[in-house]
Amino acid sequence: MSSNIDFVCPIEADLYEAVMEHLRLTFFWEEPLNVCVSLCEAPGSGHPKLEAVCLDTLQDGLSIVALSDGKVVGCALNGSQSRQQLDEAIKQTYAETDKKFRSIFSMLYDNNRDIDLYTKYDVHDIFECRILSVDPDYRGKGIARILLDQSIQEARLRGFKLFKVDATSAISQRICRSRSLTLEHEILYADHLDPDTGKPAFVPPPPHYGLQIYSRLFEKE
Repeated sequence: MSSNIDFVCPIEADLYEAVMEHLRLTFFWEEPLNVCVSLCEAPGSGHPKLEAVCLDTLQDGLSIVALSDGKVVGCALNGSQSRQQLDEAIKQTYAETDKKFRSIFSMLYDNNRDIDLYTKYDVHDIFECRILSVDPDYRGKGIARILLDQSIQEARLRGFKLFKVDATSAISQRICRSRSLTLEHEILYADHLDPDTGKPAFVPPPPHYGLQIYSRLFEKE
């Protein structure tokens, strides 16, 4: 387990840039879908549109940061999304001119629209854990699991009925299973085809093989 790590929620605005720099060096560069389309040029280079999505999420006030002596060593970027917001995000994504960015987010949004958890669980808003990231020097200490546990607890305390994770990597999927989250949906990357080429849009390296969407419904607890 982690030691001498502080977990803080919400993330205050004066930490936003430190969180973004952490993500530029980790999630932006390492996440399997980002890797597949070469979304970022190099570790630390970032991506303006992905950063805008992260900033919007931070401003929801639901995210959690892990700090070691004031240094950002991990984070869970959490946000709230209604069906109307999902529909608007889909509309904006399909109008997006950045094909790499569009290919990732259209796949995520389309799969969420298709399974329609809003209707299944009769909810207006869903608490989403959108990014889970840990500094390479601090991995293997249980930080990601604590971030996910605290995100689940935050959703419960805020009165959300449903918690959700779009898990795009084998690592995040393993963590979700370890927390006994419900697997709502799975699509293999090999089955998600690029409409222009008819070939798989994403061919990540092993062990990453598909998108899994997990949930927890609080009223059943």
